[in-house]
Order: sequence, then C-alpha cells, then structure tokens
Amino acid sequence: MPLSSLDLHLFGEGNHHHIYRKLGAHADAVDGVAGTRFAVWAPNAGEVHLVGDFNDWNDRANPLQRIEYSGVWQIFMPHLGPGTLYKFAITTQQGQRVLKSDPYGFQMQLRPDNASIVADLSGHAWGDAQWMTQRSRWDPQRAPISIYEVHPGSWRRSWHRKPAFLTWDELADQLIPYVQDLGYTHIELIGVAEHPFDGSWGYQVLGHFAPTARHGSPQDFKRFVDRCHQAGIGVFIDWVPAHFPRDAHGLAEFDGTHLYEHQDSRRGEHVEWGTKIFNYGRHEVRNFLVSNAVFWLEEYHIDGLRVDAVASMLYLDYARNPGEWLPNQYGGRENLEAIDFLKQLNWTIGHYFPGVVTMAEESSAFPGVTRPVHLGGLGFWFKWNMGWMNDTLRYMALDPIHRRHEHSLITFSFMYAFSENYILPLSHDEVVHGKRSLLDKMPGDEWRKCANYRLLIGYQTAHPGKKLMFMGGEFGQWHEWRDYEDLAWAALEHPHHRQLQDWNRALNRLYRDYPELHASEHDWQGFRWIEVDNRDESVFAFSRQRLPGEGGTHLVIVFNATPVPRAGYVLGVPEAGTYQKILDGDSPAFGGSGYSQQSVVTADPDSFRDFPARITLDLPPLAMMVWAREV
Repeated sequence: MPLSSLDLHLFGEGNHHHIYRKLGAHADAVDGVAGTRFAVWAPNAGEVHLVGDFNDWNDRANPLQRIEYSGVWQIFMPHLGPGTLYKFAITTQQGQRVLKSDPYGFQMQLRPDNASIVADLSGHAWGDAQWMTQRSRWDPQRAPISIYEVHPGSWRRSWHRKPAFLTWDELADQLIPYVQDLGYTHIELIGVAEHPFDGSWGYQVLGHFAPTARHGSPQDFKRFVDRCHQAGIGVFIDWVPAHFPRDAHGLAEFDGTHLYEHQDSRRGEHVEWGTKIFNYGRHEVRNFLVSNAVFWLEEYHIDGLRVDAVASMLYLDYARNPGEWLPNQYGGRENLEAIDFLKQLNWTIGHYFPGVVTMAEESSAFPGVTRPVHLGGLGFWFKWNMGWMNDTLRYMALDPIHRRHEHSLITFSFMYAFSENYILPLSHDEVVHGKRSLLDKMPGDEWRKCANYRLLIGYQTAHPGKKLMFMGGEFGQWHEWRDYEDLAWAALEHPHHRQLQDWNRALNRLYRDYPELHASEHDWQGFRWIEVDNRDESVFAFSRQRLPGEGGTHLVIVFNATPVPRAGYVLGVPEAGTYQKILDGDSPAFGGSGYSQQSVVTADPDSFRDFPARITLDLPPLAMMVWAREV
C-alpha cells in the first residue's frame, strides 16, 4: 500500500514505529498487476530514479514521484519481485548524481557488491510460540542471564569454500548444542546487520534492515533464531545507533545534504572512528532508528539489543579536545537530543515487546541508565559494568605478590554494584588490539595462568550482575581473537583447555541452579561481605542469599588470590550448622592441585566479628570455593 497522509504525519513527527513497512521495497498490486512499490526519504533531492538489473542500471528510465511536502519519493514497478537488485539514483540540488542503497532495504548483496535486493520477509512458520509466551512473562532482573558473545564470521569457518563463512543453518547445527552443553542462557551476536568491511566486526553498519549476506538470506536468519528459541536459548544482537560509515552508497550526504548526520563536524563526526554521527534532533532520523529496533524485534523475534557506544552518544565532548565540540543549549556537555532518543527507544520497546531487554554499553557515571523512563532514567534493562571489568582485569594481571597493594580493585566495585542493573562483560574488546587473550593476561607459568583464570571466571560468576563471555574465552585459547580466522579449537586436544571449559560449564550450572546468585543480584539484600579487608593475604569472601522471606541457601564464597595455601582459615558465617562444599576451583577435575580435602564442615555457634557463627577452612591456592548451608 502507498504511504497515507497518516503515515507521512507520523513519520514527520518521529513516531511511526513501523515506517519500515512503508519505506523501502514492498510487494504491492495496482489494477490487479503484482509488483513492488519503492519509497525513499530524500527531501532535498532534485530527482530520484530507480535503477537496477531490471533496467540495465539506466538512471533515467524509472523516475520516482515526490509526495508533496513530505520529502518522500515513491514508484510502483509492475512485475518486479523478490531477488531484484536495485538502488536509488539521486540527483542533488547541485546537479550531481549519486547511487545509494536503500536505507530500509531488507536484503543486500555480499560485499564488495552493495546493491539492495527486493526481499519478501513473509512465509516463515515460527515454531517458538512457547518461548515467546514465556519471554513476555519473565522478569529479566531475577532470571539467570549468562551470555555467550559470538562473532558468527569467526566462531568456526568452512575452509573448503570461499568465502569461508558458515551458513546460519550450519551455525545452528553446531552452535546451539555447544551453548546448551556449556549452560549459557543466551547468545549475543556481533555483526548481524549488513556491513561492508569485515574488519569493522559489524560496528559500521550500512544495511540497517538487512541481515548480513555472509551467512545466508533473511529467511535463513529467521530459521536460526527460531531454532535457538526452540532449544531454549535467547538471542541478543549488537545494535549500533551511535554512528555510521562514510561509504558512498550509504547514508552519508544521502540526498546531497547532511540528511542523516549533523552538518557541523563538531556534532556530526567521530574523527577517531572515521564515521558520521546520527542527527538525533531530526524527527525522521530518530524514526529511522526506533523503527529499526522494532523491526529486528518484530520480524526476527530478537530477545534483546545490546546498544553499542552509548557513552559516545550521551556526551557532546566524547573523545574531543576543547574547541572541537559544541555545547548544548544550556552550555553543558550532555547530548540532550541523544538522551531523548534513548528514552524514546526504550519506552517504545517496552510498549510493544514485554520481556525484551536493552543493554547499554556505557562506560561513564551517567546517572539512571537502568532507571525506567517514567522515573527519569534512560530506561535500559541493564548496563555493562565497564568499571568492574577494568578493575578486575587489572587486579588479575598483577603478580599475586603485588595484589595486596591493589586490594581496592576488588572491593571498590561493591560501592556501586547495586546503583544500576549490571552485566559483567568479558567481551571481544578485551581480547584484541594487543590486549592479549584472557588466559594470556594471567601472570605466572602455565599452571598459575590457568589457576588465575579459574579465579577470574569464578569471581565473575559470584559477583552480583549478569554474565557475558566472549567466544574462545570459555576454553582459554592462548591467542587474541582474530576476526579473519576461527577459534583455536585444536586447543581442546590439550587437557588444560578441556578443564577450563569444564570449569565454565560448572560455573554456568551453579549460576543457573542457585537463585541466590541470579535472583537477588541487583539488591543489597542478596549480598554480604564476610572477609573484606585482608589485603595482606589477598583473601576475600562474601555470602550470597535470596531476598528476605524467600528461604533458600546461604552460599559462602571464598577467594584466595595468592598461590599460598591457607590452612585453618577462620571466617564468620550467617548461621551455625553444616556447610557443604559445592564447587572448588582447585579441584583436579578443573586442573587444580586438590589441596583442600574438606567436603563438609560444621560452623560452630561462636560469634566471629559481626557473625553469629564461624567455620574453619583450608583455602587452596589461587582458587575460589563455594560452600552451601540450607536455611
């Protein structure tokens, strides 16, 4: 159907949440003749023509008609259907002619080709009704969320063909059972939307509505998501509303003017990234992004969006020197238009898709990121805890003899752990560009590196906050992630790497099985320090429990961050009675030394510090232990 006056009105005010159903290429019929209707927003263009394989790319053959006052151009092309290649030939006011891909195109060619492709997204018979119903009723804050972050282009490759990318069906065949076995609840996909340069990892998008052709068709991607849901695995995607690349066929100077971006480079460019910044103050641009989010959630049943580079959106002076940025209308550094956009985005998603989560990659102390919009916040469900990640990796990289001097790197995160709803990320950004892999960051010889690694992942699991692990980290591959080759799967032939993988499997099971670890991780009442200030021995411990009145188990979690065993170590505990060891990072099953022979200990009813009872433990070197007391 052509655009109605209501469509144009809503689009003009930035509130047409389903504008992708009208702009772009859509099946239609006129006088009983089937074809495709094309529509594009190019308000400053002098002329717009449709070009493609159907007219030998003749940029004069098929002119679009401007819909008066709207800035939208459209044309109906009889007999054209799915599979047709096309672009828009735009004549600028200066008489220049540029070829542009469709900003709302549902499919694109595989790079280096970049034409849009007419696509029919209908026809998939979804089999995930049970998943979708449960999703609409769940409480993400109280559910276990353990995310396996995946770059589909390099998780595994098929080297007998070029390009070597796995198809979505092949990924489903191999990735789904792997994720199920290791106990992750969700996968987070990097680089789903079409992008021209492999090395951008999908963070420089030019096909915002098109799943990348690297792995197949839009229908193939729907089938992948469907299979994940039927297997009980949620699917998040990285979503990039902060910027876009300058490529000639993309959004930059789309109609000969700075349409999607700010004209002033002090507002419209990320110089260090070589990209353009969306103009969030323009209604139609904001509408483009909000409807794009709705599109992925509606058409592909995506369960959540990890919103990239939020800090760069919030601050006008982000990565800029004095004189290189313009203040807002009140003289401040906050990008008020971007803030309003993020609120609109999260409100809209919450309105249409209960149970879908948004996650902010936000590295500053901006207040209220996970506070609801109606309470003055940005409205995200979760925020990546970049402070925890930086402090923890700094601490773990230290030789244990020096950790006593940096004990606050462990304790400081608890000063703000419940100020937002956090995700604890060990992401792709931490294992590239010379930062080394997680395992290789650890100090010492191979045994100590593995022990420190187990300590790191155990601490991530026990610390309040949802969890995220980038692929390859779960079995401790030695080299950094390389987007042009698959993971070092051969490492699993070595017992050390199998044992690290077993450790991650055990931690995921622990996290999922105990509500003490996942149902109260955003509330102070689910956490209590037991040992906080023993910096000299680098020992720390805390308890995790359910919220008051919910019963359950007291978990006592103890960490020894040095290679020195600590026999007869006394700790206060919340209750007297029997405590059972349910996990030991020093177990030989995980590559440890097996130092502690204790499996059950009795807490004496003798007060210790602020606790009514005490236990005496033999603490293994460079290890975490988890003890459980039924209450």
